[in-house]
Amino acid sequence: MDSDIKFWNPAEKSLVAEKIYGEKWLKFTYNHPLGKIGLWGMVKRAWFSNWYGRKMDAPESVTKIAPFIKKYQLNQDEFLDPPHTFRSFNQFFFRKLKPNARPISRKPNSIVFPADGRHLVLPDLSKTKYIYAKGQKFCLASLLGDLPLSEKFQNGSMVISRLCPVDYHRFHVPCGGTIKSRTLINGFLYSVNPMALRKKISVFWENKRYLTVLQNEKIGDVLQLMVGATCVGSVHWTSNIGKSLKKGDEQGYFSFGGSCVITIFPPSSIIFRTDLCEKSSKGIETYGMMGEKMAESNF
Repeated sequence: MDSDIKFWNPAEKSLVAEKIYGEKWLKFTYNHPLGKIGLWGMVKRAWFSNWYGRKMDAPESVTKIAPFIKKYQLNQDEFLDPPHTFRSFNQFFFRKLKPNARPISRKPNSIVFPADGRHLVLPDLSKTKYIYAKGQKFCLASLLGDLPLSEKFQNGSMVISRLCPVDYHRFHVPCGGTIKSRTLINGFLYSVNPMALRKKISVFWENKRYLTVLQNEKIGDVLQLMVGATCVGSVHWTSNIGKSLKKGDEQGYFSFGGSCVITIFPPSSIIFRTDLCEKSSKGIETYGMMGEKMAESNF
């Protein structure tokens, strides 16, 4: 059943209703009084996601792969490995793609989407009145868990890249640079589905997340937060601190579930695409694939 949550699809030049995995369950959890009790007592807890993760790692979970591909019409031609080779649903979930499946914009000053998903851009955080729903203000200090760092980026630019279970679940760097640090900020595991975000934007800074600092020679420090979510308690790294990465290189991947990558740039360092800004100013997310240009640097 399609959700009434819609995003802009540039390829189709239209608003598209989002197909939400486990929609009935999510609606019950976040809208029904009994569901809210379960959310508080069970769903947001790490043990619940760990339990579900083990189910998705079990050999019998492979029976879910073919129906999932069919229901969500995934393009198997992009898969590096054919579906029958996966030994669990989780292996399929964080699958790799063929090298040419996600071409990286090679324009020298281009900044690319770090992940597949639905993207919301905020050109100047200090001028952002609300996100996703009126009355919800963003708290950068709480998100970063570091007041001095938040003050440094309070006039910066941000892109929220929201991944759904149907998406490619590996995340990459939006520009070249060296990984300076990586910090775990512990928390709960609420869903980052739009139904949840419209009720409570604070899930971004209440959830478990990792903060990566990527140092770019021209832009300076670029922050990336990998936000965990219900059934996505695990973030797996394929890159190390101190490693130099090229634009579009992989950083890691999420285990089963929907999740989110938040990327923050220093003040006046980039200019987002005009179409992204126009849609985001109306609270509309835009679909984009990893490697596509989303902005240009000012340097």
